[in-house]
Amino acid sequence: MFVLELTYTAPIEDVDAVLEAHVAWLDELYQKGVFLASGRKNPRDGGVILAVAEDRARIEEIAATDPFVEARVCAYRITEFVATKTAPGLERYRETPV
Repeated sequence: MFVLELTYTAPIEDVDAVLEAHVAWLDELYQKGVFLASGRKNPRDGGVILAVAEDRARIEEIAATDPFVEARVCAYRITEFVATKTAPGLERYRETPV
């Protein structure tokens, strides 16, 4: 499981100019089962995405296709973690530590 932290690197007006494309990108990855939750940070200086994928390389590939990245309005920080406990609705993502 991965936490993707987005930090805006451009004025909010530039971010908003690409927001519709970013939301469409999010929707596509929700449909594919890659993204589990997402939203803006408060204060609004970026966002957070909770995601699943086979490995970090795949998540990095996915992040690189974000319209925010393509427009150079955000930077990603990706953190991988082992989800040993989850809410009942997320139990299929639980992992056993190695």
